[in-house]
Amino acid sequence: MNSKVFLFTALSGLSLGGCSVADKELLGYQDPSWGEANRATMAAQVINPNPEYDTLVPESSAENAVNAIERYRDGTVEQPERQSTTEPVAGGPN
Repeated sequence: MNSKVFLFTALSGLSLGGCSVADKELLGYQDPSWGEANRATMAAQVINPNPEYDTLVPESSAENAVNAIERYRDGTVEQPERQSTTEPVAGGPN
């Protein structure tokens, strides 16, 4: 066997043996599960893409925002009242 023919045959066999999904995609084939993890993650984050609310979102006011920023800059922010999220248990430590 001629060495050139042998080398060509060996290289052809190696290149054809390496056919993969990428080669199939060049021919128009796409794996149906390709990107499934991405789609599942997006679906888990989007509960309802078109939500409908019973009440409208209250309108915001630029004037209220400016007043809040000015109070913050002046150091005259009204401190909220302290709220407790738990109530003491009878007989337990306070």
